[in-house]
Amino acid sequence: MNAGTKMLESAQELISKTAQNMGLDKNLTARVIEPEIAHEFSLVVPMDSGEKKVFKGWRIQHNNALGPYKGGIRFHKDTVREEVQALATLMSIKCAVAGIPYGGGKGGVAVDPKKLSKYELERLSRAFVSKIAHFIGEDIDVPAPDVNTTPQIMSWMIDEYQKIKGIKSPATFTGKPVAMGGSLGRTEATGRGGLFVLQNLLAKMGKKSKGMTVAVQGFGNVGYYFAKLSREEGFNIVAVSDSKGGVYVKDGLSVEKTLECKKEKGMVSGCYCKGSVCDVKYGRPISNDELLELPVDILVPAALENVINDRNMGKIKAKIIVEMANGPITSQAYEYLSKKGTVIVPDVLANSGGVTVSYLEWVQGKAGYYWSEREVNDRLKVMMDKATDAIWKKSKERKVPLKAAAFEVALSRITEALV
Repeated sequence: MNAGTKMLESAQELISKTAQNMGLDKNLTARVIEPEIAHEFSLVVPMDSGEKKVFKGWRIQHNNALGPYKGGIRFHKDTVREEVQALATLMSIKCAVAGIPYGGGKGGVAVDPKKLSKYELERLSRAFVSKIAHFIGEDIDVPAPDVNTTPQIMSWMIDEYQKIKGIKSPATFTGKPVAMGGSLGRTEATGRGGLFVLQNLLAKMGKKSKGMTVAVQGFGNVGYYFAKLSREEGFNIVAVSDSKGGVYVKDGLSVEKTLECKKEKGMVSGCYCKGSVCDVKYGRPISNDELLELPVDILVPAALENVINDRNMGKIKAKIIVEMANGPITSQAYEYLSKKGTVIVPDVLANSGGVTVSYLEWVQGKAGYYWSEREVNDRLKVMMDKATDAIWKKSKERKVPLKAAAFEVALSRITEALV
């Protein structure tokens, strides 16, 4: 069984289980589980050599009860239809959890973009849009970046879409460069949103954030901004890592200086940075597995799925886990840690800051009026706090963990809108 099939089965099982606990009608549950439309197509792309290569592509429109389909487009060599469907399903849940008027969608192409030249990548991006242009639009389906897609790729896609349709429609794609109608604050939005959720929950739990120790696995966009902004708010970031390993600095590391060092070395490993100085005496190297097992207050898996599983769940010491990656905890480990009393902030809430600012970008594009970065961040905070409050309330009322509460909130909102 491939990872995509596992992910799809897990998402569908979670929805079925939640629906059963809520006493939902089985036909209503089936409507939430099954995608409304699934598009599958071949992309014929001219290579720089003159040959024409064929790539498999998908756009799955899962549910639009609450609004237009919304979801990213990923370019990855291992992308399969089941993975795209799973991610579209989880986008329906995430948008409902975030309280934004979107349904769930997702797109993907089975390709290794690192093996393409810039011109081949542009031709692939435009070919993808030529296949989906007639069933997307600002009030129908609003794509965005995902794994291995960037604001540059979104600029090619929106340009191709507008050429095909013969109109200007900046709200049809989000995650665009600011010059093409993107939103200020979008780059930091996922990390910032996760921090807002964590701060809100800590306040509800009566805990003070100042000095709490944090380990972040994953030093890409999400992990970096979560770490940087958390540090600014008084959290003590003691460990970070990327795919090649990480560093542990007991007294707390300088997040910005660590990023500078990573850019120079090509990896986080060896970057023991405090203040404006990096020196080996400040810390020690650490593997990704070791980072997960550190005795910290807060653990933030912000890289890959299934990193906390049946092999290491008994060694996890953090009392709070913030799921900034999608699905970083397996169902078995989730059950084990929840029973142990670990507070798990679910991915559908923790990392929904990105889609929330995508929504704000969409609103700005439709209105033709753009906010300052501070206005965007203020709106993001209001929306993340509102989403967190609703899930905390449901968790207390139903005496269930935050993840179960999040899925109940989402299913209630989606099923109430189905007619």
